[in-house]
Amino acid sequence: MSPVLIVGSVALDSLETPYGDAPDTLGGSAVYASLACSLFAPVRLVGVVGDDYPPEGVELLRSRGVDLAGLEVIEGGKTFRWAGRYTGSLGAAETLSTDLNVFADFSPKLPESYRETPFVFLANIQPQLQMQVLEQIAAPRLSMCDTMNLWLNTVPDQVRAMVGRVDIALMNDAEAKQLTGDPHLISAAEKTLQLGAKCSVIKKGEHGALICTEEGCRFVPPFPTTHVRDTTGAGDTFAGGMIGHLAQTGDRSTDNLVRAAAIGTVLASFCVEGLGVEGLAAATPEKMQERYAILEKSSRTPALRSGSLES
Repeated sequence: MSPVLIVGSVALDSLETPYGDAPDTLGGSAVYASLACSLFAPVRLVGVVGDDYPPEGVELLRSRGVDLAGLEVIEGGKTFRWAGRYTGSLGAAETLSTDLNVFADFSPKLPESYRETPFVFLANIQPQLQMQVLEQIAAPRLSMCDTMNLWLNTVPDQVRAMVGRVDIALMNDAEAKQLTGDPHLISAAEKTLQLGAKCSVIKKGEHGALICTEEGCRFVPPFPTTHVRDTTGAGDTFAGGMIGHLAQTGDRSTDNLVRAAAIGTVLASFCVEGLGVEGLAAATPEKMQERYAILEKSSRTPALRSGSLES
């Protein structure tokens, strides 16, 4: 089992959903990813908060064994805050406000003890900052990055350069199409590999994920939960679960990449069942294994019977 470095946002979210509101709840890509990853491997978190960040946030992360030596606390500063409203199917949030606060000047500085961390997840931050992190790592065995349409709209060349530096490029289907200029998802995912990534992972939310390597593309179905209350952080949870399993096993085969993505979808199902991080915080390895077994059983395709396709 190897440690994982996770770099991203640590935030306070205010959520409005049809199932209740959660003001000033714990959020941020690094928090969701770290909670998921910590079920499998030791986590080293790099982020920044103000001195208004609640002690219960620190306590939750430490209770999961997350190393916080890389969490910078700015005295007199305010933590990054985001407010959003979900309606209908919870497919996307309407952003009500975004206050970057101390996150606006975030410049990741890795403690010396972090510089040889073998597994690295660069959550959704500016690609230039993602590059800065990689330059501080000696020789990672596996690196993974996430992105978003903001960076594709403003600094697309930096995104392409970042994708060429990592082993696994993570994005949603719209971002993959925008990155490559290809409207067809599978060919867009394949073109992502041409930029240099060894694996392209396309997040499809409630429809699962697509995993593409030089061996081809494979679909990973979502866990069939019907208790969706809040989709905030589901993608970061997916990523944390995926890299956590890869760090735990040390296996980079295509089969294990697919297995890791399936674990990511299972953990995302815990995430969406609670407001903020409450659903994910309640997840355990035992509960994860139970759901994984259900997913494995439900996603098997029966073999064709002899002559079944004959006219």
